[in-house]
Parts: sequence; structure tokens; C-alpha cells
Amino acid sequence: MANFLIVEARFYDHLNDLLVVGARAALEAAGHTAEVLTVPGALEIPGAIATVSESGRYDGFVAIGVVIRGETYHFEIVAGESARGIMALTMDGLAIGNGVLTVENEEQALVRADPKQKDKGGEAAKAALALLAIRENYA
Repeated sequence: MANFLIVEARFYDHLNDLLVVGARAALEAAGHTAEVLTVPGALEIPGAIATVSESGRYDGFVAIGVVIRGETYHFEIVAGESARGIMALTMDGLAIGNGVLTVENEEQALVRADPKQKDKGGEAAKAALALLAIRENYA
């Protein structure tokens, strides 16, 4: 049994709730445990994972959040830098599933977050599980 940390950028509560439900359900269905750590926004997710990973308490991570395009360039910075930071940590060997949604509007986010529809939280958890299995089998 592995222990996972779901790191959520709690900006859109109702959407995050759905993503966390999906992620937790996928991890628990696979026989693992999960805790949740909340950070202010998507840009803080990689830093939180990097810091917490040093504790050795977690076997893998699931990054959860929602970035909705607005009227300014801020969307591109947040979406790109968050993904870049998560990818860098993954390349360093951490098992991280990226469930940070980058969408045009709230309707798109709702469809993707809902476990009864696209279940991107669950998919991110399954990605983390797959990366953990690769690390355990090849590292």
C-alpha cells in the first residue's frame, strides 16, 4: 500500500471538490491511501510537492487545480509554469499525476472535473499510480 498526497490549488472550491473526489476514489480503489494538502494557486503546486517530497512520507502525488482563461496573459503564465514545474519534478523521479485543468470556461472545467463525466482527477491519480509502478519496477 502506497501513500499519496493530493496537492490542490483551492481556487474554485466546487470544481476542486469534484477533482479531489475522483482522485481519492481512484487511489483508494487501487488499495492506497491519500491525504490532501491545499495551496493558494496552481503556481504553488510544484513548490509544495518539492518541499513535501523531502519528507519521504509519500510515494506519489496528484496535482489538482483549475486555471480558467481570463482576459489577460496571466492564464498562459500560470498554466505553463505550473505544468513546467510539475514536469520538472516528474523528470527528477517523482510519481506525479497532473490534474491541473487549463480550460476556456467554467463549463469546460465542470465536465472535466466531474467524476461522472471526464473524471480528470481520477485520471491524474491513475497517472501517478502508473509512474509509481514504473519507478518501483525500474529504479
